[in-house]
Amino acid sequence: VIGHPKYQGSRRIAIFLSMPDEIQTEEIIKDIFKQGKECFIPRYKPHSNQMDMLKLSSAEDISSLTLTSWNILQPSDDDSTREEALAGGGLDLIFMPGLGFDKKGNRLGRGKGYYDTYLERCMKHPSGKPYTIALAFREQICESVPVAENDVQVDEILYEDC
Repeated sequence: VIGHPKYQGSRRIAIFLSMPDEIQTEEIIKDIFKQGKECFIPRYKPHSNQMDMLKLSSAEDISSLTLTSWNILQPSDDDSTREEALAGGGLDLIFMPGLGFDKKGNRLGRGKGYYDTYLERCMKHPSGKPYTIALAFREQICESVPVAENDVQVDEILYEDC
């Protein structure tokens, strides 16, 4: 990931904070700050398919986040001090999680459509749609995954041996 040309050329990067069964992103987040890039993380809105990408001030800032009912760290609902990526300069790159992927770029998420809805919002932003990279384990690559009309394909899937 760190040597990937799209990562190297990106200044504003959104990345998920890993759940135990996902690719661990902690070292990538540390590198984002080490390289002087801007880091954004998801804040999911409960009972909806809405998500924002809010700016982290440092890798250590993660320890100030609250744990949701899904066991995900994110900025609290009343945290209005953080920049939302689309309120500013948009995003260059989004690293995405998922449960399964196929080699056509289809992604099976957790069923709420957060990333698809967010990418639709990105497409309306002046900076346009960011490049998307899914981070996966080899075991998550399938022949095909179910897709719906509003599902947005990822640009690239990175996994061991790809």
